[in-house]
Amino acid sequence: MNSIQEPQWLSIPEVADLLSLRQRDVRSLLAEKKLVAVRRGSNKALSIHPDQIVVNEGVAQPLKSLRGTLIALSDAGFSDDEAMDWLLRDEPELGKTPLECLRTGNVHAVRRVITGLIF
Repeated sequence: MNSIQEPQWLSIPEVADLLSLRQRDVRSLLAEKKLVAVRRGSNKALSIHPDQIVVNEGVAQPLKSLRGTLIALSDAGFSDDEAMDWLLRDEPELGKTPLECLRTGNVHAVRRVITGLIF
């Protein structure tokens, strides 16, 4: 058995509960690129990786630096699936995943790598 557990992806209703929002408000966050969802599982339901959500002072909210990053990836021609894959893949230039870097406040390094992807 593998000791490293993959995080449990969240459904839109689960994210709505976590953020104390209505489901349509979560869909608005997706449309505004404040979160990104990909279709997973046998029913291909939209799923949101839990690391996109942070808790500050006891309040869960979308990772603030994610929106600009998702827009930059979209501008670079990435689909939502490709963007999520890139955010979760180890990036040699960063030494960890871009999403981990965003969570630790290393936004500029992530955006610099994206700029390199464009050219």
